[in-house]
Amino acid sequence: MKIWYPCNIEKDRDEKYLVTFPDFPETFTEGETEEEALFNASEALTLTLEGRAEENMLIPFPSQIETATMIYPSSRVQAALLVRFSRKGRKIADLARSLGTSWPVVSHMEDLQHWTTLRQLEKTAAILGKRLVVSFEENRVK
Repeated sequence: MKIWYPCNIEKDRDEKYLVTFPDFPETFTEGETEEEALFNASEALTLTLEGRAEENMLIPFPSQIETATMIYPSSRVQAALLVRFSRKGRKIADLARSLGTSWPVVSHMEDLQHWTTLRQLEKTAAILGKRLVVSFEENRVK
């Protein structure tokens, strides 16, 4: 499972690159160059996800639009959403018991402001029947 969201990039009348997100109509950014716009898009996406979490708003699972450019939020946000989406209704207390830890520790793993360690993520993935894959990706994915 990848935590990346589709975006649309288009040049506006001022020759700037405008980036919008189909999953988040309130989120947009721009840049003088396409590279700058994509960098800004990752930051805007991260801020949107953090804001939605803070306001207890719905964070949708990423849409898969084949023709769109995909943008990753920060790795911290990706980690929290991976735990959140992979849990699939399993109670935090049950996951905490399986991990041999407390409810607050697992709750923090789903907090978009919290840095979860790779060790915690790997153990959580195994308990959820998944495996953790770490990779370096190109900045722009079509």
